[in-house]
Amino acid sequence: MLDQIHPLRHARTGFRILSLLFVLALSAGSADEKKIAVFSPAATYSITVIDRDGREYAGLLEMLEPLGKVSSIIDGPRWTLRYNQIDAEFTNGKKRARVAGHEFDLPANFLLENGRGLVPVASLNYLLPRILGTAVNFNPAARRFFIGNVAVHFTAQLTRTTPPRLVMTFTAPVNPTVATEPGHLRMTFNRQPLVAPGTPTLTFDDKTIPSATYSESNGLSEIAVNGTVPLMASFSNDGRTITVAPAPQQAVAPPTPAAAPAGTSPAGVAAAPNAPGAVPSAAPLAPRHFYAVIDAAHGGEDRGVTFNGKLTEKDVTLALARRLRQELESRGIPTLTLRDSDSNLTLDQRAIFANTAHPVVYIALHASAAGKGARIYTALLPSGGENNGPFVAWDTAQSAMLASSQATAQGVAAEFSRRQIQTRTLSAPLRPLNNVTSSAIAVEVAPPDTDVTDLTLPAYQQNIASAVASGIAAMRDRLGAPR
Repeated sequence: MLDQIHPLRHARTGFRILSLLFVLALSAGSADEKKIAVFSPAATYSITVIDRDGREYAGLLEMLEPLGKVSSIIDGPRWTLRYNQIDAEFTNGKKRARVAGHEFDLPANFLLENGRGLVPVASLNYLLPRILGTAVNFNPAARRFFIGNVAVHFTAQLTRTTPPRLVMTFTAPVNPTVATEPGHLRMTFNRQPLVAPGTPTLTFDDKTIPSATYSESNGLSEIAVNGTVPLMASFSNDGRTITVAPAPQQAVAPPTPAAAPAGTSPAGVAAAPNAPGAVPSAAPLAPRHFYAVIDAAHGGEDRGVTFNGKLTEKDVTLALARRLRQELESRGIPTLTLRDSDSNLTLDQRAIFANTAHPVVYIALHASAAGKGARIYTALLPSGGENNGPFVAWDTAQSAMLASSQATAQGVAAEFSRRQIQTRTLSAPLRPLNNVTSSAIAVEVAPPDTDVTDLTLPAYQQNIASAVASGIAAMRDRLGAPR
């Protein structure tokens, strides 16, 4: 059921991933802006780094504000900061400082700018423990600051399956930005205090997934998985496990070579007759380009609506998704189903996986006991979030495709009407429609009459799936080809 469309509930869902390529990116300032990431039990945040006289500086008050009660007083060139019961005294243009009655020298002069106290970034590793009274760990090269025991560790193990799978297990839930590019799948951890494994480079002695590397810079950490084929990441165990595996592929028949003269290879080079060990080359594999992505809503512990003691929305949407996939494939439309088991994905993960597949159309499936027939939704985008340059605002990523999505909704609705299935087309602030970069619709299916158990009737489910598939097929020429 589309309970997410309530504006207040939509506002509470928020946005937990900064960017994606796979995915998109949220531009929250210049790409060249220097940041310090702070990870603590109380808060996770970042502050801007300022360059002065060839050195990096940070605002000390801004560094401490999320962690406790803090204030500052200016007395001429003197700047005094109080954090809880600890006083720290600094003088503009001087290296000498005093914390809790103990004096020491900073590596560069303290600066007072418009009432803002700036300390050298290089001083934070020994300055903050004196103020906070607790252990800290600062990586100045990557500008990542850890307060207390908050680090997230991970292990990586390659399973010798066909195809192989790289299973990464984390000590706490993670939600990275995932991006794909030729030869790599990159996972960027912006708000998770991920730390390096024993070695930054992990090798797996496998031709498909030979290695992975860990790196840190500008407050971020990244895991880059190297592959000889396109890779896709999936999440499980409430975000504590990420599995990287080859993206679905289909065999592509090699072109038939032109006939060559006897005794020569196709390239015209003399070939030894009856060469031992000569075998036909295997057909090359190419990534499969999905035209449609089907997303069965809910799953796992998220049951969706419970219609009666046993019938739940998650089961209805999964059954509809399987029928819709068969109907689309039977019409020659390559289709990927995001959920084909009783598992759940977050809204961000659903959008990430859909965007990674680069489909022409994304179809979310919901079920409801209210009304009759079907309701077809397109995104209702929030104001703001302009898309500028190479970055696309996450909450309005759908904007460039909204007209195409509305045309798709009308095409599917026309097919429902032709089959005399009651239908309405609506716009709603429904995630993840607004995060998807292809044509995107959500189909909410209600029973044909007043009995909610009719949602499980095979004939009714088949009619719904066939109607959606026929509507998509009718729009195929207008929507274009997979990217």
